[in-house]
Amino acid sequence: DPDIVMIGEIRDLETASIAVQASLTGHMVLSTLHTNTAIGSITRLRDMGVEPFLLASSLIGVLAQRLVRRLCPHCKEAHNATESECEWLGINIADEPHIFKPNGCDECNHLGFSGRTGVYELVPIDTKLQQMIHDGKGELEMEKYARSFSGSLRADGVRLVLNGITSLEEVLRVSRDD
Repeated sequence: DPDIVMIGEIRDLETASIAVQASLTGHMVLSTLHTNTAIGSITRLRDMGVEPFLLASSLIGVLAQRLVRRLCPHCKEAHNATESECEWLGINIADEPHIFKPNGCDECNHLGFSGRTGVYELVPIDTKLQQMIHDGKGELEMEKYARSFSGSLRADGVRLVLNGITSLEEVLRVSRDD
């Protein structure tokens, strides 16, 4: 009897039902879905036909991820963030913050980027969110609640920009404006 079950992708009710049943019988189930946000996976499973009470009982967390290009550590260039960049990043321009942009060198084949890293949105399913799922609450309501205790793709992307790991443009490319 396996402790952990990996299902490549949940695309239909049959696969979703197998995943839920495995979870309800004590197996940790890992799988993928194509959604825009972590909470969107709850809506997607419900739309496939999984009963809300089964979802509420079987989920322990949902994760959204996107890949962004990493700035080349050899040639990334610091610049003073503009007022609009500071506003989007949620930082004070009076602090004269620096963010980095790609430049290009021999090390990165003049692309300004080298490799990729993930931007993540992890939402643990607590008892209140379980109740919301069970009661069939809408995605926006669950999203608003989840934001009160967990991050977003955008927030994780901001962290990467402020740490000089990726560019603001990369984060804008993969995150919707929440």
